[in-house]
Amino acid sequence: MVKIITRKSLGTQNVYDIGVSSDHNFVIKDGLIASNCFNKSHSTAYAYVTYQTAYLKANYKLEYMAALLTANSGDTDKVQKYIASCTSLDIDIEPPDINVSQVDFTPLGKKILFGFSAVRNVGQNAIACILEARNEGGSFKSLPDFCDRVDLRAVNRRALESLIYCGAFDKIESNRHQLIKDLELVYDWAQSRARDKASGQGNLFDLLGEISNNTNNNKISKAFETAPKANPVPDLPQPEKLRKEKELLGFYVSDHPLKSIQQTARYLAPINLTQFAEQKEGIMVCALVMLNGVKKVMTKKGDPMAILQIEDLTAQSEAVVFPKYYERISSLLQVDSRLIIWGKIERKDDKPQFIVEDAEQVETVQLVMLELTSQQTADIQELDRVRTILKEHSGDREKAKVPVIGIIQALNSRQAVLLGRQFWVQDSITAFQALNNAGFPTELKQLTGN
Repeated sequence: MVKIITRKSLGTQNVYDIGVSSDHNFVIKDGLIASNCFNKSHSTAYAYVTYQTAYLKANYKLEYMAALLTANSGDTDKVQKYIASCTSLDIDIEPPDINVSQVDFTPLGKKILFGFSAVRNVGQNAIACILEARNEGGSFKSLPDFCDRVDLRAVNRRALESLIYCGAFDKIESNRHQLIKDLELVYDWAQSRARDKASGQGNLFDLLGEISNNTNNNKISKAFETAPKANPVPDLPQPEKLRKEKELLGFYVSDHPLKSIQQTARYLAPINLTQFAEQKEGIMVCALVMLNGVKKVMTKKGDPMAILQIEDLTAQSEAVVFPKYYERISSLLQVDSRLIIWGKIERKDDKPQFIVEDAEQVETVQLVMLELTSQQTADIQELDRVRTILKEHSGDREKAKVPVIGIIQALNSRQAVLLGRQFWVQDSITAFQALNNAGFPTELKQLTGN
């Protein structure tokens, strides 16, 4: 590809809509090629489409984002990016709702619900069956009511488990573990009732239901009230619930393991994965991530290294740990771990690649929060005192992993500044005591709040 270095105006020229069979590349001069030179008809068309989409996003943002998510539902990276955009627009993305969701992403109030088609193990026949039963009989009142009204040949046990685990029944019963235990009994009960209906048999409860229906002009059977129920059990731990959501929907939806520490972590990792491509090559950057996958590989020399699948609240990406750093941090590389990772951006085939040089588990990361006034930051002697104290407590550079954050107070604003790694400390408690003893208000803060 040849880049255009300079341009010169030729005034008003006639423009023709030239059709070409492949890319819009045109010869400029002396055999040089200008790549993707669109003529005015293209420019006008793209401008008009841009105006339409901008108008929809500004005035019908809920419907627009739901349509955008639906149109790109097969592209995990794009969906995650659009979910992050929804968050910035104050639009909540919620798991499917068995009584509200449709096939695709569904706008509802000020939120968007995942559609049934996004749930793994739930096929088109199952979705059609659910929607038909809901349209005919109204909202489902319970898991037994659902199983009694849908065709269990289309909505099999695996599909039901997936719907429960992804949160589709949460508005009916928030205890997903209880629903799974109940399903073991309810599914057989509902199948037995389906067989009885198919053979023309009924039971006393069906008869009472029919009498009640005739009296109250109500089409909904109350037979589900007699369904068996498992003994009460506590709900699944939150990490397990989120793991199941991610497995079945492809994303953390009702919550995210990194969300609770996002505010504190912004001091340490102010950029996210979507911004990595904008960073200069070779500059040390830091990210707060979930570790989704670890692939250990061997180099030609027989040294171990790893390729990591990582994600944050905005995107998923890949990272590489070369042998030089793998030995030191390999014990931390466990799937589902929350990590702070440090490294550099390199470009491979014109694409950014994150090279991990260090990592720490979020649960072990402490921050030294150093309060400074605007007057102190302008006083060279005061800054020298701070610099001296921090260097005294930095110890071994490889072991100095406690970040120091300067909180600068100026009038009514507070600005957080991450100090360079040469000022990070090895022992947070002794550094904290030394700074306070020297008259610099300091506090220790755990990165994670849970």
